[in-house]
Amino acid sequence: MATNQTLKNQLANKAKNTEAAPPSPAQTIAAYLKKMGPEIEKALPKHMDADRMARIALTTIRTNPKLLECSVPSLLGAVMQAAQLGLEPGLVGHCYLVPFKNGKTGQSDVQFIIGYKGMIDLARRSGQIENIYAHAVYSNDEFDYELGLEPKLKHKPYMNGDRGEFIGVYAVAHFKGGGYQFEFMPKEEIEKRRKRSKAANAGPWVTDYEEMAKKTVIRHMWKYLPISIEIQQQAAQDEVVRKDVTAEPEPVEYIEAEAFEVPMESEASEASQQEEIVFDAK
Repeated sequence: MATNQTLKNQLANKAKNTEAAPPSPAQTIAAYLKKMGPEIEKALPKHMDADRMARIALTTIRTNPKLLECSVPSLLGAVMQAAQLGLEPGLVGHCYLVPFKNGKTGQSDVQFIIGYKGMIDLARRSGQIENIYAHAVYSNDEFDYELGLEPKLKHKPYMNGDRGEFIGVYAVAHFKGGGYQFEFMPKEEIEKRRKRSKAANAGPWVTDYEEMAKKTVIRHMWKYLPISIEIQQQAAQDEVVRKDVTAEPEPVEYIEAEAFEVPMESEASEASQQEEIVFDAK
């Protein structure tokens, strides 16, 4: 027969076991994002949903553990930057949240970088562009590029195996009123621009080199496109960090790049399902 002391010990152990565990870093960020919901909704374009943006951001954060080691204000600031530009972070390729070691403060912060698809999306918002795209060129492709009074661009990718070495990227924009603009940039020029980036050796320049090369050419072509000053200013908010959600974006300085990996689709899908549970439970 159980004694009173035994019953007391059992009840005490049960109470101890049922105590809530401290929240994980991901749960803490989820709570912050949930609280930021109204502000994210105000910042987003009308066609985008605040809950979806928060879930995508949290999936991106969970699938890159180094983001959880960064300062919370800069992480939330990067999410708000994405919301204000109406770009979705992560595997979609609109934009990236890149962890880096701030050599000035000694802490890890988050850098916001616009991706190739993000630049395409921003360009199309002008309403003056019918279509815009970029393609990589390899040494085994058939490629004919010529400037002068009669510019010419012809590209036939090699389809029978290895396309060879990467030699450059071209971008083309077709205007709604007719006409087009195209630009080709060889690998050497792309490399010069990559090396000027604070994130030259980390983030998407490492994991998505071709996509970043495409973005570089499109961004260079912008000065020839019918794009509003507002959208040009939005595109200029690239490779920046925000100290918190209310701060203005600033260029990154004193960067000491840390490892950055883009998660596999299966990992992102699993994390996305977890986030659905987290948000539904709150």
